[in-house]
Amino acid sequence: MPVLFTVDEVLAATQGRAQELAGTSIGSISIDSRELGPDALFVAIQGDRLDGHDFVAQALDNGAAAALVSRGEGPRRILVGDALEGLRDLARAARARSRALIVGVTGSVGKTTTKEAIRTVFEAAAETHASIKSFNNHWGVPLMLARMPVSAQFGVFEMGMSGPDEIRPLAQLVRPHIAVITTVAAAHLEAFGSLEGIARAKAEIFAGIEPGGTAVLNGDHPQLGVLLEQARADGISNIVTYGEARGVDWQILEIQTAADKSFATIEHNGERHALVLNVPGRHMVANATAALAVAHLAGVAMDVALRALAGFGLQAGRGQRRLLGPVEKPLLLIDESYNANTASMRAALEVFAAQSAPDGRKVVVLGDMLELGPQSAELHASLRDAVMEAGVERLYLVGPAMTALAAAMGRERVTAHTQTAAEMAPILRNDLAYGDAVMVKGSNGVGLSSIVGQIAKRFERT
Repeated sequence: MPVLFTVDEVLAATQGRAQELAGTSIGSISIDSRELGPDALFVAIQGDRLDGHDFVAQALDNGAAAALVSRGEGPRRILVGDALEGLRDLARAARARSRALIVGVTGSVGKTTTKEAIRTVFEAAAETHASIKSFNNHWGVPLMLARMPVSAQFGVFEMGMSGPDEIRPLAQLVRPHIAVITTVAAAHLEAFGSLEGIARAKAEIFAGIEPGGTAVLNGDHPQLGVLLEQARADGISNIVTYGEARGVDWQILEIQTAADKSFATIEHNGERHALVLNVPGRHMVANATAALAVAHLAGVAMDVALRALAGFGLQAGRGQRRLLGPVEKPLLLIDESYNANTASMRAALEVFAAQSAPDGRKVVVLGDMLELGPQSAELHASLRDAVMEAGVERLYLVGPAMTALAAAMGRERVTAHTQTAAEMAPILRNDLAYGDAVMVKGSNGVGLSSIVGQIAKRFERT
């Protein structure tokens, strides 16, 4: 296992004090005592619900080489003033020594998928380090940055937010050469009050762009002007746009989507490129086009990028598709359970509209879209037309906010409505059948991933 940091480098970066520490190198960094890599440094951060200091002994028993702590005496510990700030210090040290081209990605919708598309393209060209899952917050970003090996030639980091002034410090930590904003939509609207407020918060990523860096912006939303204004105010002169809108630098033309694939022509500087994706949806074409624009800026050959994207797949909770049960009559499960807002709901329902059931019914399970503030009822009800156009035959709703959509749909069109995922799970287990196609989508806090797991367990037999 390559050395990530020597112990001396950890001490220098964090200004920490070693306690009975005999090891000389750190091969990995973790904040979870149950998931430790070789020669791991366990960082005992204080979380929203748990304090990592309660798990230091467990981490050391599980094989951690050392623990970065802000209190407590004992062997194999490095004592610092604040463990989370110590993690940020390691992130700064990893960034300062790196010669990689760094990309930061944010946006209301599609940031994880776009990050994964960029990672896929970069990995086809050179050693790449990227955020895992959705580690995009105040502890996830420094953890991912601290884990970046010095040998990486590309780095891709996702940045999320739930309120103002959250992306700026993350961007200043990552210091991207290229900053991507996928789109601006009604996500976390409760904290911002307007789409313009959301756009300005996303634009905080510009505060961290390296001198001479580039902003890559989706041109298919009304807040583009706000982003352009802020980018110029922050002194960014290199701006690249993409999307279906006329006049963008990377224009998407001739989109065709099928149940499991997408095809499009992408025009840039008078040249046209044939994009083929192994995933369905116009929004997936947009995410892939962002990756093409980034690849071009990074010097990755276009044929290499297009080949890599042709093999790009979706992740659990973000449109992953699974065929369960007998080959001749499977149940198709589409897992969109990780997150939801009006834009991603409509995009997922548009994809589902093109999907036929293997040999049964088209079923949709929708959970509440959280943090939408006073407009929540209106935004939930606004999904009615998208549901109708998707050809849904059985509609299951989960959560109190979905009352507004239930009223808009009419009682006769709603198969069942429960307040919690736990209440809905047994209903679905009994109602679904092999041959059905079922899509499950809602905000992560609603807990629909548990429903996905139970459906999979019930039908994953041959």
